[in-house]
Amino acid sequence: MHPLHLASIDLNLLVVFDALLAEGSVTRAAARVGLSQSAMSHALGRLRALIDDPILVRTARGMTPTPRAQELIGPIRAALAQIETTVARPARFDAATARRSFALATVDYMELILLPRLVQKLFSDAPNVNLIARPYDSEMFGSMETGKIDLAIGLFPSVPAGFYRQRLLEETYLCVVRRDHPVVRSKLTLRAYASLPHALISPRGEGGGRVDEVLAEHGLTRRVALQIPHFLVAPLIVAQTDLVLTVPARIARAFAEMEALRIMKPPVELGGFSLDQVWHERQAKDPAHAWLRGIFAEIARAC
Repeated sequence: MHPLHLASIDLNLLVVFDALLAEGSVTRAAARVGLSQSAMSHALGRLRALIDDPILVRTARGMTPTPRAQELIGPIRAALAQIETTVARPARFDAATARRSFALATVDYMELILLPRLVQKLFSDAPNVNLIARPYDSEMFGSMETGKIDLAIGLFPSVPAGFYRQRLLEETYLCVVRRDHPVVRSKLTLRAYASLPHALISPRGEGGGRVDEVLAEHGLTRRVALQIPHFLVAPLIVAQTDLVLTVPARIARAFAEMEALRIMKPPVELGGFSLDQVWHERQAKDPAHAWLRGIFAEIARAC
């Protein structure tokens, strides 16, 4: 007898084999798996050829399995059960006992506003879940497709086909200056705003932005005396200089808790922006991934 190769086996025959031994009848086995009696008889013939054994033989007590069939039924039923478990709907994610790492593509904003609350939540609800922050860049969509990154959080004017997005929060802008600023008192005027030196946080190193566009509409310009790529150094610098810094409102409030800074509204309407979380369709139905997305949404609602 030649050795069998899995590619040459019709796995549906294993389901037929299980039904035949469970029912001991071609007719009842056919009804069990939804085949006609003739189709079941044909499948039995193929099974006999496959394993070179009669499988069922007629006796005074009816159709009886052969010793070879009895030898095979246990392992075959175990294999069918394993396949059914593997392809069935995933089990509910148990955060309290799960051991898993998630890779996130993030911006400084998210790390400062959402990440501390997320870590607190994980320590409380999922003590063995770990986080890995990755660079937020043009490669992240490809990394999500391959599973190297689980979730990206940031500003997304658009996302490629095959990706999902969820709005986390809406944001506006505020200005911060040092508490004893020699020019700015209780209110920041448009004239002072345009004439004072500014700090600009630009993670990608690009100059200009929404502030410059709005000032231009008023026939004004500003001097960006300092341009830096990161948020976290900004409050230290502004607290010791006469610079004006315009940042997202939640960042401004966080800065004021760190340093001796004053918060005030910009003298012009700057609008706002949205922060989204984005993931690839390959992760859409993963219970663990859905849990993580839910945690981010919950935290964002509380910010």
